[in-house]
This record gives sequence, C-alpha cells and structure tokens, in this order.
Amino acid sequence: MNRHALAVLEYSRTLALVAGRCASTQGAQRIQASEPTSDRVELERIHSRVAAARALAEGDLGCPSEAIPEVNEALERLRVAGSVLSGEALMGLATLLRSSRLTNAALGDDRQPPLAIAVLRDLRERLFAAPKPEERLAKAFEPDGALRDDASPALRNLRRELRAGESELLGLLERAMQKLEPHQRVADMSVTMRNGRWVIPIRREARVAVGGLVHDASGSGNTLFVEPPAAIEACNRLRELEAEEAAEVERILAELTDAVRPLHEDLVRALEALVELDTLRARARFASEYRCGNVVLGEPADGFAIRDGRHPLLLAQGIAVVPFDLTMAPNERTLLVSGPNTGGKTVLLKCLGLFATLAQSGIPVPVAPGSRLAVLDDVFADIGDEQSIEASLSTFSAHVKNLAEILARATPRSLVLIDELGSGTDPVEGAALGGAILEALTTRGVLTVATTHLGALKELAADTPGVVNASLQFDEEALAPTYQLIKGLPGRSYGLRIAHRLRLPDDVLRRAEERVPKSERDVNALLATLEERERALSERERDVASSQESASARAKRLAERERNVRERERRVERESRQEARRFLLDARSDVERTIRSLKQSESDQLEAAAKEARRRIEELAEVHSKGLDALDAAEAATPNEEGRDVGAISAGDTVDVLSLGGRPARVVEVRGDAALVAFDAVKLTVALTDVRRSAAGASPAVRVPLLGDVPEVQARNEIDVRGMRVDEIDDVVMQALDAAIRADLKSLRIIHGKGTGALRARVAEMLQKDTRVAAFRLGAWNEGGAGVTVAEL
Repeated sequence: MNRHALAVLEYSRTLALVAGRCASTQGAQRIQASEPTSDRVELERIHSRVAAARALAEGDLGCPSEAIPEVNEALERLRVAGSVLSGEALMGLATLLRSSRLTNAALGDDRQPPLAIAVLRDLRERLFAAPKPEERLAKAFEPDGALRDDASPALRNLRRELRAGESELLGLLERAMQKLEPHQRVADMSVTMRNGRWVIPIRREARVAVGGLVHDASGSGNTLFVEPPAAIEACNRLRELEAEEAAEVERILAELTDAVRPLHEDLVRALEALVELDTLRARARFASEYRCGNVVLGEPADGFAIRDGRHPLLLAQGIAVVPFDLTMAPNERTLLVSGPNTGGKTVLLKCLGLFATLAQSGIPVPVAPGSRLAVLDDVFADIGDEQSIEASLSTFSAHVKNLAEILARATPRSLVLIDELGSGTDPVEGAALGGAILEALTTRGVLTVATTHLGALKELAADTPGVVNASLQFDEEALAPTYQLIKGLPGRSYGLRIAHRLRLPDDVLRRAEERVPKSERDVNALLATLEERERALSERERDVASSQESASARAKRLAERERNVRERERRVERESRQEARRFLLDARSDVERTIRSLKQSESDQLEAAAKEARRRIEELAEVHSKGLDALDAAEAATPNEEGRDVGAISAGDTVDVLSLGGRPARVVEVRGDAALVAFDAVKLTVALTDVRRSAAGASPAVRVPLLGDVPEVQARNEIDVRGMRVDEIDDVVMQALDAAIRADLKSLRIIHGKGTGALRARVAEMLQKDTRVAAFRLGAWNEGGAGVTVAEL
C-alpha cells in the first residue's frame, strides 16, 4: 500500500501501540515492520493464529511467555566453522534452549484449549525440546556468564594456584610496606594494582632506597607506584598462571561452541518460533485490552459493515470514545459525510482506513463481533492540510495533486478517503470538481468515503446511483458534536448558530442570514425536520424495545411462578393422599384388633358393626390409592405449563387459588387484571394470574373420615394473605389457626409480604391475643424474612 496513506492514517503509531505489548525487542521490531497484504490465505492464517493466542492468554494456564535472548549475532558466528563464542553468547544460547523447551511443553499441555493448540501446532514443532545441550551449558557457566571453576579439572587447578599465588604476593607486598621508613610512606594508601601488576605506593625521594620497577605515578608526581624486587618473580608467576587460565577458558569455550554448532538450524528455527509467538501474544493482549471482535474478511464488491468502531489511538489516550456503526451495501459505492466542524468526520475517515490497514497486517481492530471488512489492494487518503512551500503547492494544489493520483491508481478493489472535498477554492467550482471526482470513482466501483461542507455535493446522492449521504450529528442546544453517525441523512451547517453563541453582533448575523440563498434555507429547514423525526423514531424504538424486554421478563416471571405453584400443588396433594392412606391403613389395623377382641366377646351385634367399619375403611383406602395413581398419571402427562391458556375467567366460575395451595373458590366479580373470589363467607381479591379455572372432575380436597365419628380435618401449614386489606385477613387467619389446631400442626406460616407493614402488624396483634399460640416470630432469611410470620402452636 502507498506510503502516503499509511503516514496520514498514523499507521506506524498504531503499530507501536501493539509492539509495546511484546516481551522482546525482536518481537516489537517485527510488529513495527509489519505491512498490509492482500493475500487472503495469509490473512486468514494470521488472524486464526492471533485468535488461538488470545484463547491461550484468556485460558487457565495463559499463553506461554519465556525469555527471548538477543542471540542473532551469536547464531551468525556459529555458522562459521572454527569460530568460538564468548561465555555471554553461549549463556544466551542456553537461555534460548531453555525457553524453547518450556514453550514446547506449554503448547503440548492437555489442559490448554484444544483448538488453539491445533492452530499453533507448527509453532510447537519448530521448538527444540532436548534438554541435554541446555544442561551442559548451564552447568559450565555462572549466572553472570563466567565459566565455573569445575568446568574442567585443569581450570579448577589453575584457579586454585592463582588464588594462592595472589594471596602470597599480597602478603609479601604488605610486609614490604611495613618495612618502609615513615618518611618513605604515603599516608592512607595500601597495596594496589597498576598496569596489571601489584605495586606499593612510596614517596619519590624513597625511589633509590626501595628499588624495583616503577609502574605509575600520581598526578603531582610526589607518589610513585613501585613493584619491589622481591615481588617481581612472584608477579611474573601470576601472569604465567593467568595466561594458562585464559588458554584453558578458550579451549573450554571452543569445546562448548563445537557442541552446539550442530544445533544451529534448530536454534534458528526455535528463535523464529519464539519471536513469532511473542508477536501473536502482543496482538492477543491488544485485542483483549481494546475489546477487539473477530472480523470477517470479504470482497470490496460486497461493501463492509462496522459495529461499535473505536479509534485505537483515542482509546490509548483514555478518551471516552463514542463508537460508530457503518454499513456499505453492495450497491453503495460512495458515502458522503457532512456535518459541522469538530464533529468527528476526519477521525471517522482515519478510523476506516486504519481498520483496513491493520486488519490486512494481521492486527485485531477495535470493533464488535459481526463486523465485516473488505480485503483491499490499496488505500488512498487525501486528509489534512498538505501545502508545501518548497514544492510551491497551496492547500488546494496539494489536494488536487493527491486527487489526480487517486483517479490514476484507484481500482474497484481500493478504498479512497477524501477529507473536505471541494474545499480550498471557490465553492461553486469546488462543488463541481468534487461532484465530478465522486461520479468518476463511483462509476468505476471504487469504495469511497468523503466529507464535505458544500451543500451542492449533498444533492449528489439524489442524482447518482451508488452515492449515499451520511451525517455526524450536532447538539443544537449545547452547540457541541455528539459524534453519532446517521446514514441516509446529510448534515447541516451550524456556522451562524455558533457565531451567535460566540456573541457576534446581531445586526451582522441578521444580514448574514438574509444573504443565505432561500433554497439553502429551505434545505436546512427540511434537514432539521428530518433530524427531529429521526430522533423521535429512535426514541420510540428504544421505548418499544424496553417495553418488549419488560413484558418478556414479566411473562417469564409469571410462567415460572405458575410452574412453581403447580408443582407445589401436586406435591401437597400427593403428600396429603399418602398421609391419608397411611392413616386409614393404620386405622384398619386397629379395627382388626377390635374385631379379634369382639370375637372373643362373642357379641354378634358388635362383630357386625366392626365388619361394617372395616369395609368402609378399605373403601376409603381404595379411593385414595386410585387418586394417587390418577395423580401420577396426570403428572406424567402434564405438558409444559408455559403459555397455558386457562380460558377467560368470569363471575360465577369456580376457580382454584394457586397461592392458597389450589383452594377452590367462587368468582364474585372480575376487575381488570384481578378477581374478587369467595371462600364461603370470606371474600378476597387476587390477581387473575393467581387463579385457574377448576378442572372438570378434579379430585376434591383430601378429607379423612374415620369410623363415621371422627370430624373431618382440612389444614395447611402455610397461608398467603398478600394483596388483602387489613380488614379482610381476620377470618382467613382465624380459620387457618382453627384448622391447624384441629390437625395438630406444630406451626403455621403466614405470608403477608413486606409492603407498608400493616398486614404484619395485624397478624402479630391477632397471634398475641390468641392463647393457642405459644410464640411467634418473623421468618428466617431462608423462610421469607420480614415478609413471613411463623406461629408456634
């Protein structure tokens, strides 16, 4: 792609933003050297690898990140037969071997995302994983790159001799200093080294008395650094040992270099793989931090679609960026964006060009998933003031020069970005020239996005197929840009409004408004009307969407509540029937014992009465057994309750109140979304969603008669009085208490809700006065909290 467009779009600055996330200098340099490509196969490969690196980075184990040493020069020298690498270079190769081995293991870990590992398999195959060369180098060197003493037996002996000889020499020199006369000594100085030889400091006048070799003098010349005669032989021996040590070090380095020389190609491949992984990891980090979605790469003929587009350089500055959505359909070739200054038109152009160049360089772009970009053969940009004094170009001339190049080189696979088309000259001529340029590009099928202030160009969309208007909106009240892009509607000019806000004299503004052509004023008025309708429509759409969402959530809650009530109703009925059947069977055992006792008493009358009682109990048990079977069959056949049509409820219908465990009631009156129902003498208002029409042939509430003289007992351990008025709950609570006492329940749970607290206060007052209530309390956190009162009976 042409360098001029890349410079205008600040492509290099954006690459530097991504490169800053690399762990190595080589990775950063490679990203900054990236260039856009139109090779679709290569682009798909790069983007799939970036997605794989992002999956690794966001996984439990993360993307592997090992040190990448600077060993390019060492690898070049390693290719030369007989070359010897320094200890630092060999330590760098040891680091490379270690990083290669650990990264290879990390990319083969079964806990990593399988798809990501599959995509990066070829990278792993290039990583050298044998540990032996690495271990040999690591054992030979200290962490600072110096050879260890035990790198070889000879080196160990030489260094031992060196240390001993040096210690002996220093002792000899210190003794020589102590023998000096006070006038021969230099205060506060000791044995030191000059020119690689150990020496003692003396005064100049002691030179003849001390003898030996002078190796250096102080700046004033009063102090001489002398090697005494007795130390010369010992110092020469040290130099010999040091030479032998250097030769042994060189021999070991040559041996280690020769050991890794056969691995040269493996090391080059490993370094290349590690650097490539570093660049992928940097792009993945950039994608995560800037919330970059996966982009579909398509053909220029199909247009493009950008959702939630955000300029990366603005994001990097921490600016609150207003995202934009923009779609170009296949039959749309040119987008003409208008609107006031500082409205974001230039940023929009740069953003479009930057997205194209970044995506074609394998860099994720800050857009939402579902976005689609075209693979282009080139991007052309005429943006900004490019006047040149040296080239004798005015602003207009510079624009014309750029436009000439665009017309000469742009193809149907190119993207053209033009800022302030037709500006810099007479508006009439500028509009004519701009319109001709856009017509030529549109006819050629070039994807073109241009901005303008000229009203004549805004009319081009009505005459030229493939041209469509768009505008960046402006807040009329605040006289500030909103950066909201609206396609299909040209923007208005707010120059006079802004001038009025900046307190230009009223008479000047009035004359200026009179000079605006009537046709222009009419167009502005029409655009204002269209903008207002667009805003009203957008608000209406938001309201409708919000209402639909609220209705959907409410329907879901009601359906869930109804399902829960149904399940609870069936569970309570099942438990009641099972309890009744057990009770009857226990009673049958009692009857059997009674019969045996009666037989012993030989009373025919009593025996007949007992047989009759047993028969009645068996019949009741059979009835309850059949009821349980029918309940099981009905429950198995019950369809999903969601969307159940309970039919219209009207006055006189018999219904079941779900919140009261399915208690049957009669509908007295229907009041909108609520119904007034009656339980014998008690009336209660409930929501229509809380009742259902009683099914024909439904099993009645469980009543357990025993031998004809045990009273029927019907009780629940929970009642719900929510929705009632305070004066309506007395009878309901009292009947529930009576039933619970007769059924010998241990407690009664009264659901009154939180609300204003009036129902809770009335319930507490009734329970406090009732002597059958031992104690009462508010529900625990898992019992309903302050919305429930639990009475202990």
